[in-house]
Amino acid sequence: MTLSEKAYLAIRRDIIQGLLGPCQPLRMAELSARYAMGFSPLREALSRLQVERLVVAEALRGFKVAPLSIDEMQDAVDSRILVESDALRLSIQYGDDDWSAAIVAALYALKLQVDRAAVSAVSVWDIEARHYAFHRALLAACRSPWRLEFFERLYAATERYRIPALVASGPSSILGRDIQAEHSALAEAVLAREADTAVRLLASHYTKTADAIRDRMRKAA
Repeated sequence: MTLSEKAYLAIRRDIIQGLLGPCQPLRMAELSARYAMGFSPLREALSRLQVERLVVAEALRGFKVAPLSIDEMQDAVDSRILVESDALRLSIQYGDDDWSAAIVAALYALKLQVDRAAVSAVSVWDIEARHYAFHRALLAACRSPWRLEFFERLYAATERYRIPALVASGPSSILGRDIQAEHSALAEAVLAREADTAVRLLASHYTKTADAIRDRMRKAA
């Protein structure tokens, strides 16, 4: 892993966890001391995070952490639904047996990690890695690098809002929801090649999460 990759992952994680708060200035000297890295890899990391809209650049003032807002969160979720619904239909159309097997494996791996979290200390990032892998597996056969790139960017944009809810509510339930049951139902529809049902379940899954996050943000305001 390169230094810029290490810097990117470290800053990204601190932003998502809220250790670097919304609108906080990201001064190079302070970042260098915090992460024990030189300016060059830090600049590369910040430029990459700007593309993901986790940081913003200000003329003559450098970078700062992007603000949080309900409108921005909702826009990101709505965009995810549009992009991923289309990509999911294409994956169902083109996906082969290897694609199907990868979905089953990703769902099982996610369930194992969530089950472990119920009985022992498991990092939220271990769960998050498998959550990402499951949603990425659903779209993997779409044959569209652009759609997959938009998925990556929008996933990062919504992760910053979703992770605090995951930490507060537990890995398998957000405000009374059985998240794993939603994942299982979605995977079942996809593997059965029921595109309309799969897209409906995907949209419902994201909409419910957005509603829960919006309620949390309003209560915290």
